[in-house]
Formats: sequence, C-alpha cells, structure tokens
Amino acid sequence: MAAAVAAADEKLEKLRDAVAQLDQISENEKAGFTSLVSRYLSGEAEQIEWSKIQTPTDEVVVPYDTLAPAPEDLDATKKLLDKLVVLKLNGGLGTTMGCTGPKSVIEVRNGFTFLDLIVIQIESLNKKYGCNVPLLLMNSFNTHDDTQKIVEKYSNSNIEIHTFNQSQYPRIVTEDFLPLPSKGKTGKDGWYPPGHGDVFPSLNNSGKLDTLLSQGKEYVFVANSDNLGAIVDIKILNHLIHNQNEYCMEVTPKTLADVKGGTLISYEGRVQLLEIAQVPDEHVNEFKSIEKFKIFNTNNLWVNLKAIKRLVEAEALKMEIIPNPKEVDGVKVLQLETAAGAAIRFFEKAIGINVPRSRFLPVKATSDLLLVQSDLYTLVDGFVIRNPARANPANPSIELGPEFKKVANFLARFKSIPSIVELDSMKVSGDVWFGSGITLKGKVTISAKSGVKLEIPDGTVLENKDINGPEDL
Repeated sequence: MAAAVAAADEKLEKLRDAVAQLDQISENEKAGFTSLVSRYLSGEAEQIEWSKIQTPTDEVVVPYDTLAPAPEDLDATKKLLDKLVVLKLNGGLGTTMGCTGPKSVIEVRNGFTFLDLIVIQIESLNKKYGCNVPLLLMNSFNTHDDTQKIVEKYSNSNIEIHTFNQSQYPRIVTEDFLPLPSKGKTGKDGWYPPGHGDVFPSLNNSGKLDTLLSQGKEYVFVANSDNLGAIVDIKILNHLIHNQNEYCMEVTPKTLADVKGGTLISYEGRVQLLEIAQVPDEHVNEFKSIEKFKIFNTNNLWVNLKAIKRLVEAEALKMEIIPNPKEVDGVKVLQLETAAGAAIRFFEKAIGINVPRSRFLPVKATSDLLLVQSDLYTLVDGFVIRNPARANPANPSIELGPEFKKVANFLARFKSIPSIVELDSMKVSGDVWFGSGITLKGKVTISAKSGVKLEIPDGTVLENKDINGPEDL
C-alpha cells in the first residue's frame, strides 16, 4: 500500500512539474487540473453501498404539479426574474452531426439556430415583464472564437449576453502519465474541456460570478444549449427562492430510451446523483429498470450563486471523477472530467423536481431534428411547443441509418419533413429518399436493398408498413 502511495506521489510530482511549464493556461487552470489529478490518483472514489440506497421521498424529489402557482402579479414576477441568470453550456461542437463550429449554431427550425431560439425566448421574457435576465454562454476553447462572432448579431437585442470559457486542461499520456502538450502536441489536440462540472469554478475564475452577485442576481438556471425544452420556469424559481433551496435538479420519468441516464437517490441523509458508471456490475440491470429508479437527470439545474461562491472558495466541490480514455494520433490518452449534476450533494437543502417530459427535448442526432422539424411541434415566440393533436405523451421512436447521420445529408434526403403526428415508430436503412407531403402512421420500416436507391413518392401515406423496395409502395 505504502509503495503504491509513493508511486502515485511521484507520478503527481512529475506531472505537476511538467504542467508548471505549460504557458498556454492560467495558474487557476494549472491548480484546478493538478487538484483533479491528485484526487484521481489517491483513488478517493467512494464505492456506493448498494444496500444504503433509498428512493427519495416527495420532499426531496418534489412533483412539479405540487409547486405553488407562479405569482399572477406582473411586478412580483419581475422581482423574481430580476434575481435570475440563464446559463447555457455551449462547449460542444456539431461534429457528430457533420457540422463545423459550435453545436448551438445548427439550424433547428424555420431557419433559427439553438442560440437564436434561446435569445428570442429570453428577449420575450424581458419584454413581457420589464426584467433583465442576462444570458451567459459557457464556451470551451473549441467554440469560443466562433461564438464571439455569432453573438455580435444579437447586439441590438434587449438582452445582456456574457460569454466565458470553461477550463482548458492538458490530456494525459497514459503510458508515462505526462501532459500531451509537453510532448510537442501544442495544438487543440493536446487539450480538453473537463466536463460541465467545471461550470462552477470557471464561473468564479472568469469574474462573472462576482459581477452577477454585485447586480443582485441570486440563481443561475444551467442547461445544455441543445435542450429545446429547457425554458425559464417561474414556478420553479419561485419555489426555490421561497424554500431557500441552494440547488435543484430537474428530473423526469424514465422511458426505455433513457435507461442509462443518471438518477437521484437518498444516501446517508443526502440527495445525490447516481450514474451508471458508479453502479456495481451485478446491479446494472436493476439500475436500468424503470420500476426501481423511475426518474433521470435532465441536466436542467438551478443553483444559488452565493452557494456556488462559498463552495468554490472552500474547494468543497469534489464531484466524482469520470475518466475518459481517448486516442490522439495513435497515442492513448486520458482525460478526467466531472459533471455538474454530481455537485448536488454538496449544497444545502438540495432538491429534485420531477418535471413534465416537455422540459427535456434534446437534439443529439438527426433523428431528434426530424421530430423537432415535423408537425409534432410548432414554434411560438422562440418556444418549441408540442402539437396537442398527438394523443400519445411519448414521442415516436425514430431510427435513421448512417446515410442520414450528417445534417446536410439528412436535409437532402427529405424534400419536406413527413407528417408524424400519428407515428409510433420508424426505422430507415439504406439509400432512401423522401418526397414532399408524406404521412407516416403507426409502425413503419423502410429498408433499401444494398446498391438500390429507394424513392418514396410525394404525397405517399404509409401506415403500419414494411417497405423493402418500390414494389411495396
């Protein structure tokens, strides 16, 4: 044991010396990184004792429909909103969907990007109540330059936009545990953004936290920029301010599509996030079951700013470390990350709120884009609203083959987005092209044979059909 500790100490010393030489990052970043690695090497990850896990009560995970109604008085609402800041996590690139630049500039609907919709929403809020809710964007070094250019187009809006960067940490070479940039990899490949758990120290290090506190702001609403359902909710804000909850995680009931999502548990008297990575192998199936763990984390988080300040300064936010192994030009590297949701256990009076599924509408793939661009939704004042004509509360399940993976290919293959209000599920594979005005209902499978181009004609109605070639149409 002592030998292992000594070896870890020696690894850390060598790494610390190498990091000290890296002049591309700040002293704060060096200290944050070294502290993260030190926690990782000391192996302080506590194992969850499965028998101690309890299902949270309604006091801890509050059902949304039990929240008091928002004040009817405009002035009272303005007072609440003037305490709020909206922060979008904007560090991700659109690469998985075949786009260059920040993911938030992908066009979602009617020519509007994620960022456009976010700005329009907050603008209409500020206008309606005469309040001043600012928008913060946490960029990574991957998205910073592009985002700076993009936000210039909002300079005439009635909304204050602040941008700041999350930390930039060096990737660690697995073989000798030294930073990749010390080996000549000084370009972007040598570095990584350490996950959204970094939002709290970065907010503080950037000076933005102090600015907001001095403006009398009290709460930040943090959400992924690609979650179209994450809109400001006055009922939630009102509840948190009245009950002095320092932290709130929005959770929503799991469906079979969400079995891997983190869940909230009560553990030794505190509420905490349980992620699939922390679950012992023999309990993974139980974790995935919808019976025992009924809710999952949407990553819509509401956090008290003074509490962030207090905990960051005390270096108390020691979230579980997520080791993420990667390969860069054939070199095996490690990046250590943390998640913002895991911070819940460090805040006082932390709660979950079990919100309607409509507050979780993420666009992770072109199949999600299909849902959002279809007649299943309409766009009103920047808000994506679900079509009441659909009776089923769950969205259709959509699987598109690799030909549809990139946004440009996806758009080319649909002359117009089909009507899917009555669709249960659709699976498409092969070289399939859709005409305009198509209607899909029930369960539809379309698979083009290898080397065959399959075109679905304009105006086709497919209900509970398996299409394997033009003869089936």
